[in-house]
Amino acid sequence: MHTVWVRLNAVVFYGLTVLLGLSILAALSMYGHHNRHKPVVSRLKLKKLRSLKSHGGVDRALLSFDLHADLRPTFHWNIKQLFVYVVATYETKTNPSNQVVLWDKIVEAIHPEDMVIKEDNIFVKYALVDQGAELRGKEVQLKLMWDHMPLTGGLYMGESTNTSTFTLPIDYR
Repeated sequence: MHTVWVRLNAVVFYGLTVLLGLSILAALSMYGHHNRHKPVVSRLKLKKLRSLKSHGGVDRALLSFDLHADLRPTFHWNIKQLFVYVVATYETKTNPSNQVVLWDKIVEAIHPEDMVIKEDNIFVKYALVDQGAELRGKEVQLKLMWDHMPLTGGLYMGESTNTSTFTLPIDYR
């Protein structure tokens, strides 16, 4: 006859196997979700350029923008939260591709009221800083990006096709 320990071992490992199977099914349910369900960005636009200065040998721009986005389509029963952020992209002679995060927010599934962002005149959390003094006169593109954080399964990111472009002044302000 089997001892209590052998039976306990069988029950525990059977439970772990079932839990693993359910986790795999949950992860598979997310397959292709990020391609079909994206946020609806109705407005992402520069509101005001507050300053463009040379600070410690590097150019730094402070600005504000408007953001209207509906994040509800991206949520799924397996999504715990979204990390949403606005990225400024520009090109310089030294670095052909520059991406700087200007603003971010964590939107959790347990707070449905936060899934619709309709904010005007948002001041950046992080300044637009170039590694050198090459920011003046550059064309900057703003775009909304996000990272899906599921309860179980792989992490993935996405970006909006709705972008906004503006040109920084040639002189410091």
